[in-house]
Amino acid sequence: MEPPLPAAPPPGEGDVNTSERRAAWRAGLSEAARALLDRDERVFLRQSLSTPCLDALSGCEGSTLTTLDGRTLLDFHGNSLHQAGHAHPAVLEAIRRQLDDMAFCPRRFTNEPAVRLAEALVERAPGKLGKLLFAPGGTLAVGMALKIARVATGRFKTVSMWDSFHGASLDACSVGGEALFRSGIGPLLPGTAHVPPPDPYRCVLAPGDGGCESCGLACARYLDYVLEKEGDVAAVIAEPLRCTTVNVPPPGYWPAVRAACDRHGALLILDETATCLGRTGRLFACEHFGADPDILVLGKGLGGGVMPLAAVLADPALDRAGHLALGHYTHEKNPTACAAGLAMLEVIESEGLVARSRRLGEMALARLEGMARRFPLVGQVRGLGLSLAVELVTDRATRAKASDQADAALYRCLERGLSFKTSHGNVLTLTPPLTIAETDLDRALDIVEDALARVS
Repeated sequence: MEPPLPAAPPPGEGDVNTSERRAAWRAGLSEAARALLDRDERVFLRQSLSTPCLDALSGCEGSTLTTLDGRTLLDFHGNSLHQAGHAHPAVLEAIRRQLDDMAFCPRRFTNEPAVRLAEALVERAPGKLGKLLFAPGGTLAVGMALKIARVATGRFKTVSMWDSFHGASLDACSVGGEALFRSGIGPLLPGTAHVPPPDPYRCVLAPGDGGCESCGLACARYLDYVLEKEGDVAAVIAEPLRCTTVNVPPPGYWPAVRAACDRHGALLILDETATCLGRTGRLFACEHFGADPDILVLGKGLGGGVMPLAAVLADPALDRAGHLALGHYTHEKNPTACAAGLAMLEVIESEGLVARSRRLGEMALARLEGMARRFPLVGQVRGLGLSLAVELVTDRATRAKASDQADAALYRCLERGLSFKTSHGNVLTLTPPLTIAETDLDRALDIVEDALARVS
């Protein structure tokens, strides 16, 4: 007899892929699309958030997805990698050229694209970040960052945030705080303490409407207290802002954390896997908050939305592991991936995407704030650049999560041509390409407004 499956954790990182509305969506697809989904489900292991899949695609270009049935969707999800949109011509051309020149480079050798991309990143990086390593994905870069911190400090403990996400591997989900990735899988890394995140809307340390000023940044003081009592923490690892729910820390939070790390001999690792390269209206999200990290993790969009590529940047003073293998990944200096990364940086700068993200984000946030005034279902809207969130509640006083309404809003938007992520059950997370046309951004917000009116 098979052991019983553990109870599902509460909704977390994304939308639920086994809901009644998901089944109804699938029933409305063509026979060809359903057949491909059936084939997919037969050969892929089931896991929350992906298999079973929502639909089948035949194309991705710019701001849009095209389904096998010919439906066009504006992509405000993109797995957070489509800063330059899907299939940007400059990125594809750089990949084609590199494939013709040299598609792969064995690990013991270097190559021009890898060195050029490394130079370009450290030239633009904040603070003292001056050396790096590449990896095929953000989760692996997080693992390397943890190793660097251990070697550099001689310690192994970490402090991180509940509700954070740093990847799905055992080491990354040990420091992550999402139940969906931690629950029911047995022992995780030892020495991984967690503290409440800076969440002005749902603060568990000083709940109420007094704002962060009324509690004197209790979240930062709590973290400082844990560092003091543990006494031997290697690093604090966190996202500069929570990417999926767009929780922007209050002013002064990161400088206070930076000071606490310095007092207690801990390094500060900031994980910008999902928020780097202009997403928030600055090239690096940490540049908003007045505190430079010792180690910075980049990923997702770094590969131009095509190639898997991530990086861990560090203060050169932490370059102390020459006798060890921190990553040693087969594709760590893949010239094709690095060519895509170089093209991505060039697109961001030549097309002014950082400033564009800031400008369009301000416009979109103002419009969402207008919706919040109209619809009591909206508890709060948040944004930084083109990282936007609409949190739905059944009661603004209690802030009870409106998860069913969020799920209904998602499928109403999908019907009208807009795809996005729902996070923590009740947050509509909107992350369009930084290249999106203003008319498409307006159309997407029209669709959101219609969905809010419908589900309200």
